Amino acid sequence: MKLLEGKNVLITGASKGIGRSIAIRCAEHGANIGFTYLSSVEKGEALVAELEAYGIKAKGYRSDASDLSAAEQLIADFTTDFDSLDGLINNAGITKDSLLMRMSEEQFDDVIRVNLKSVFNLTKASTRTFLKQRSGSIVNMSSVVGVYGNAGQANYAASKAGILGFTQSVAKELAGRGVRCNAVAPGFIETEMTETLDQKVKDVWLADIPMKRGGRPEEVADLCIFLISDMSTYITAQTLEIHGGMKS
Repeated sequence: MKLLEGKNVLITGASKGIGRSIAIRCAEHGANIGFTYLSSVEKGEALVAELEAYGIKAKGYRSDASDLSAAEQLIADFTTDFDSLDGLINNAGITKDSLLMRMSEEQFDDVIRVNLKSVFNLTKASTRTFLKQRSGSIVNMSSVVGVYGNAGQANYAASKAGILGFTQSVAKELAGRGVRCNAVAPGFIETEMTETLDQKVKDVWLADIPMKRGGRPEEVADLCIFLISDMSTYITAQTLEIHGGMKS
């Protein structure tokens, strides 16, 4: 059963990690995919071919989601290329971890700009399209760090917590026109980013997870598919945590 047959979905930051898994899963479920990348040009170009193998339309856009004018141009280009916008998944994000005493203003500002302002930019740029259609689903990628905090990640936690409040507010503004907005808060997910972590750090995380394993990017992708699909048409203003039972 293809849950997204014929839908047009835009995903930011999809050349690797969770974003890449979301793009592939959406294609498997029949969605046409537009996605953004910034520095990973070769990976972005390779992903287009991989997605098209599922018999759907795919296009990569080299775009900086943290720039409002670029976001507005992206939505204009996407709606021209795909005719409509059924789902927006705001996934672009970075980390610049440091204890607060050592954290520079630049480290703080960069993470807020890429992680939080990009969500504002793309959501704002797409709102007119969604309202005109009187339908659509927005999924904002947050993190359990935005819910519970984490030492050494004050900037990341602030950006991801901001996404939660933003999601709640936008959901209330758009619900009356049939547009949904939800947040996904993953826990420890095994990606290229976590592969570089020291094993002792990983062991600390795993000790707090009742399921005793990290999550897979595909598991986060499946949750996003549910939220974009017509199976979740009465779900909005929610934060769905996916972390194997971890609570702190």
